[in-house]
Amino acid sequence: MEQYVVTISRQFGSMGRTIAAEMSKKLGIDYLDRDIVEATAERMGQSVKFISDEEEQSKSFLLKKIYPFNMGIYSITDEIFAVQKNIIRDMAKKESCIIVGRCADSILRDFENHLNIYIYAPYEARLHNCVHELMMDEKVAKKMIKEVDLARANYQKKYCPEVKSVFDNKDIMIDSSKFGIEGTADLLSQIVMSRWGKN
Repeated sequence: MEQYVVTISRQFGSMGRTIAAEMSKKLGIDYLDRDIVEATAERMGQSVKFISDEEEQSKSFLLKKIYPFNMGIYSITDEIFAVQKNIIRDMAKKESCIIVGRCADSILRDFENHLNIYIYAPYEARLHNCVHELMMDEKVAKKMIKEVDLARANYQKKYCPEVKSVFDNKDIMIDSSKFGIEGTADLLSQIVMSRWGKN
């Protein structure tokens, strides 16, 4: 069986991370998310908490678009992105896997065997997921949906300027509210297996 990599981009509250975890079980391959943070911390000689905190801090600055200021923050953010880019490429070369977020679809665009997926859902469905699946307060959920989506979009603009549209670098786009977590994971896994088989 050929080695391959699946990348998953998602709207906040569309349950993309949970769907990725379900797909990894069905396909018998690793799902990489926190693993990337841990590997970044190790390569940079920092704690996982430091890397996580810097990522969160960078999101708030990207949200506000304060590019000319806080250059110390942006230099460490740039370094983290560069390290994570190398880690993502190393992981994709090592074995078949699913990688969530971090512009992996753009980073791995030259890889022959890859499938780039975008998971989205209508606002009301995402709000419902945040409250009932992620157990968030409704007011907090509304704020998070707005802020995280914008921060992710600005992160992509900063590090993947070649991407001009949500459709760029995407092979499949799916509304998770139509099929649910299990159903979406099952459909996407079937597509992957039809192309590369199962581990």
